[in-house]
Amino acid sequence: MATNELFQYSIVSALMDGVASTGLPINTLLSHGDHGLGTFRYIVGEMIILDGQLYQMKSDGSVLSIEPSNSQDIVAPFAMVTHFQPTAAVKSSISSKSELFDLLTDLLPSARNHYIAMRIDGVFKAMTVRTVGGQQSPGEGLAEVGKHQVSHNFKEPTSGTIIGFRSPEYMQGISVAGDHLHFISADRKKGGHLLALESDGEVEIQTADISTVRLELPCHDAEFDKAKLKGDRERIMAVEG
Repeated sequence: MATNELFQYSIVSALMDGVASTGLPINTLLSHGDHGLGTFRYIVGEMIILDGQLYQMKSDGSVLSIEPSNSQDIVAPFAMVTHFQPTAAVKSSISSKSELFDLLTDLLPSARNHYIAMRIDGVFKAMTVRTVGGQQSPGEGLAEVGKHQVSHNFKEPTSGTIIGFRSPEYMQGISVAGDHLHFISADRKKGGHLLALESDGEVEIQTADISTVRLELPCHDAEFDKAKLKGDRERIMAVEG
């Protein structure tokens, strides 16, 4: 994959339908990029790929660094990744996710109907993340898994990095429309799917417009073959927030 081209494995609607018992091996996933997010087999925890290193952020608050050479059996039922090279950058304070959304819109005005990759580095004085604990029964959908997710509130200033993607509205169900963001602390000891944030002063915001997307769908996967994949905007937004 070239710089700032998006590789995505499977679709969000498949996770909503509980398609998560198989997936793309992470060593194959990492061959497509060094900046990304997703989840793991059975939707156990949140995935973040930062500077080419892959981490699993689990519901008990722990963070595992995973080396692909030792992880032939670790797979991603859903993931998005790119070789990130920022094309625009700014330093700014951020009071909320909605303010970050508006700032990125102004920073890349011509990317309204494109994907956007982003990275935010700095100190955050308030942050809420969630981590999913995984399916409790075979085929359990993401909305049900989300009902027993664990939220973590970081009330002390926390240094770290947010990475993620903005997907255009027309791709809802394929990706998560809007900003889909994961956070990991600088000490790599905590993180998760980002629900809310407030920066402690200015943070560095880097972003890139993505107009080339490669989507790979699961093959020889009975769950995927049988899934209805109708999509459900309200349920996706409820669980992905």
